[in-house]
Amino acid sequence: MAQLKVTQRRSKIGGTHAQRASLRSLGLKRIGDVVIKDDRPEFRGMIKTVRHLVTVEEVD
Repeated sequence: MAQLKVTQRRSKIGGTHAQRASLRSLGLKRIGDVVIKDDRPEFRGMIKTVRHLVTVEEVD
């Protein structure tokens, strides 16, 4: 299964409740944090919510 490397690039300050909750659920707490998640629809939805705050790379 493919995996996604998600890096937080911008602050959650000023974001909506849904954006803050998505970052928290992904495990991102501060700028520069990196997590690796499975490429599943649940994670894709969370990433879509905060796509302007993070960068995503596909990892094998």
